[in-house]
Amino acid sequence: MVDEENIQNEDMVEGVGEETSSIGDESAETVSSIPATDPVVAAVADSVEIPTTDLSGIDDAIVGQPAKFPRMSPGDETKGTGGIDLILDVNIPVSVELGRTRMLIKDILDLGPGSIVELNKLAGEPVDVLVNDKLVARGEVIVINENFGVRITEILGPEERIKSLRN
Repeated sequence: MVDEENIQNEDMVEGVGEETSSIGDESAETVSSIPATDPVVAAVADSVEIPTTDLSGIDDAIVGQPAKFPRMSPGDETKGTGGIDLILDVNIPVSVELGRTRMLIKDILDLGPGSIVELNKLAGEPVDVLVNDKLVARGEVIVINENFGVRITEILGPEERIKSLRN
């Protein structure tokens, strides 16, 4: 059954959104898509306004300036406050790698007490000393008072370190 009041409310909403008003730099637009099924919503639809801001010309208001830095003379780069002293007490991880291997997940799951994992290095071959996961030296494993240690036998040069990073 059709209700006459609903038909009148639908007629009221049809023209909503047609007009705009302007106040200063802001303009307001009336709501354009309100369903006419609710009589309260339809009754206030003409009076609801959504404010919008006109942003045209905003680029003209932004003005940039180049950064100004003091001139540096030769030797200024060493005049920092602290230098290397600032980081002398920073902890970084050091690890010794006996060797590596690749295993299938099935084989890893079969590991247990007494299992032997074969590594890619021979017994007596130098071990790798890594600082912050980067190879920096090689050495030999020693035992001191029942603890393992490493005697450094070779410090890698910059060329060798770069070469090891690529592998």
